[in-house]
Amino acid sequence: MWDSGAVETKQIEANGVRFTYLEQGTGPLALMIHGFPDTAHTWDRTMPAVAAAGFRAVAPFTRGYHPTSVPGDGAYDTDTLGRDALALIDALGGGQPAIVIGHDFGAGAAYAAAALAPEKVRLLVTVAIPHPRSVKPTPKMLWTLRHFATLRTKRAPAKLRRDDFAMVDALVARWSPAWKVPPGETDRVKEAFREPGCVEAALSYYRAIGVRLPPSNKLPITVPSVAFAGEHDMIAPRAYEKARHIFTSSYEVVQVPGGHFMHREHPDVFNAELVRVLGDKGRA
Repeated sequence: MWDSGAVETKQIEANGVRFTYLEQGTGPLALMIHGFPDTAHTWDRTMPAVAAAGFRAVAPFTRGYHPTSVPGDGAYDTDTLGRDALALIDALGGGQPAIVIGHDFGAGAAYAAAALAPEKVRLLVTVAIPHPRSVKPTPKMLWTLRHFATLRTKRAPAKLRRDDFAMVDALVARWSPAWKVPPGETDRVKEAFREPGCVEAALSYYRAIGVRLPPSNKLPITVPSVAFAGEHDMIAPRAYEKARHIFTSSYEVVQVPGGHFMHREHPDVFNAELVRVLGDKGRA
């Protein structure tokens, strides 16, 4: 459906990390950031649509995720992830602002980037995560997010590796409960996790989460923003509506079918809505 050219694999230095990234298309930069348990390949079904719409789709493997290097500073907090995104925009975009699209932990990085340096973000698009300042813990929410505690423990690396990373499959199924996950869906992330140090790096994202919100989350979002909410996600779409007061520019909530991995579960619907959004708001 999407005629967009070949995907290339490249490397670049940004914020002290050697990033490997996938690239497709030409035009204004659209930086696409993955979450957990995932890799840049989470965007394989989306990059062709973004590229065909006239954008340069770039999907980095985030810090510590093979084949990107494990950072020497050992930092995996939200604001560092946001600064990674900003450094990638500088390195890739020639000083021009970019569209930033983030899923899961990538959404956290995207919120941070837009708050810390709004002049570098043309449009903020987040997927499956409402702004953290709008999320109020409840017993149901804490049970839903119980893996946050599990993945912070000393035994977490062994638990994640057990039975050929069976926990990866369990998490995907839990967070997209209506999805009949196809065979091979998680092969890419398991392949990355088999590389030395990658599991420990991925789990460090969870260990970096503190009790207090990071500084960037206390700032307003002043750039045009769109949040994608899955109708079957464990986080209900109404949570995104509660975040409206944080956004001082335009803010749109787009509900689409699917759960937490809506862009994989229903790519045609997701891509059509994303292309619409990029056409409406993503041009300079």
